[in-house]
Amino acid sequence: MWRRTALSLGRRQLQGGPRGHANQVPPASFRMSHKRPARRILGVEKNIWLEFTEMAAKYKSVDLGQGFPNFSPPDFVRQAFSDVVSGEDCLMHQYTRAFGHPTLVKILAKLYGQLLGQSIDPFGDILVTVGAYEALFTAFQALVDEGDEVIIIEPFFDCYEPMVKMAGGHCVFVPLRPKGTPDKPALSSGEWALDPDELASKFTERTKAIVLNTPHNPLGKVFKREELQVIAELCVKHDVLCISDEVYEWIVFDGNEHIKIASLPGMWAQTVTIGSAGKTFSATGWKVGWAIGPHRILKHLQTVHQNSVYHTATAAQEAVARGFQRELDVLGRPESYLFQLPRQLQEKRNRLVECLLSVGMRPIIPEGGYFLIVDISALNVELPEPADEEEPYDYRFAKWLIKTKGMATIPVSAFYSLGHRKDFASYIRLCYVKEDSTLEAAEKILKEWHLTK
Repeated sequence: MWRRTALSLGRRQLQGGPRGHANQVPPASFRMSHKRPARRILGVEKNIWLEFTEMAAKYKSVDLGQGFPNFSPPDFVRQAFSDVVSGEDCLMHQYTRAFGHPTLVKILAKLYGQLLGQSIDPFGDILVTVGAYEALFTAFQALVDEGDEVIIIEPFFDCYEPMVKMAGGHCVFVPLRPKGTPDKPALSSGEWALDPDELASKFTERTKAIVLNTPHNPLGKVFKREELQVIAELCVKHDVLCISDEVYEWIVFDGNEHIKIASLPGMWAQTVTIGSAGKTFSATGWKVGWAIGPHRILKHLQTVHQNSVYHTATAAQEAVARGFQRELDVLGRPESYLFQLPRQLQEKRNRLVECLLSVGMRPIIPEGGYFLIVDISALNVELPEPADEEEPYDYRFAKWLIKTKGMATIPVSAFYSLGHRKDFASYIRLCYVKEDSTLEAAEKILKEWHLTK
């Protein structure tokens, strides 16, 4: 009411109403009100990617920080994009269906219908978005209301917390904990686990959703069926939504299996599954993602999408559709890119792990995804005094590594809530989904550093 009164007063004074003359300067309270940002963005201004990307560029670092391949997508997908944009169909350069290009949603419905054992309506149960990032944003905006609680598993992809806050929700955190001991530390991401009792204690009458990420960023954990079953039973019991971020679904190593929580009993009705063509086809810059779930839920995401982004690039959607069509024809066979990709990336992971071990560092070996984290607590590096006493140790270490060694990584405490950040400030995250020449340059830096210690 106050704001409405102030605005109408300001308009009357500017327009020469009964309480003022034309062009009269409005009161200071009105002049300042339009300069203040909306409350929803307060406290979420900082972004680690902006800070560390700029620093990596400034020092011309070997970049193992950002999570994207610095190699090309497969030939058949690039050829598909080329054919689309150079073809005679003028509609490929115009708007398509707002909620997803028809050829793409049809092939996604066919593929994921098989994977989930579920009949999927391509025009009701799928929303195509500008990357998985927008799929997440539409999910939080559409489903989380003021005061709702959202359970987030720590560590977490850093956008979850600010997106929940911008929707008016309250984040409730539950950590994955390493099962190791000081004498026998955890060596694999599979050794990090939720405490089922601790998780159950986080579900209250105000809980609206839980966010699941498997394969996990930054840890690389692939949740096992029994772990997913615990989450699923709690969701069904408390009628809680599961927002399942599965962008690395095709990148799983060592015989592990990616299981979609929406495929478990009762969970199709409770789950929004997030996917990414960028991660699937090593083309992150194309920014094509999607959300899949029952229409009674997806229609609310569609409302947010149509009133914000509205549309995802037509040519990119068509190229992705052709890529999936090719993959569906050879799925599970050696010639399938989705068969080859995890084997190629496992070799890169193994190469980086071996290098880290050879220089006395302790990697947590990931079961999937793009990343591994490294325990830096035993390195005993003499770091400069921090300019900010609140800055966690891993932030300072990652900045020191860029400035003095020329290698960019990401501090893992950035993936934790403020209250837990200092408890997990002894890890850095490295991306191994890079050209062999990039990995070789990183190896050289690490080995030369090891020799000088």
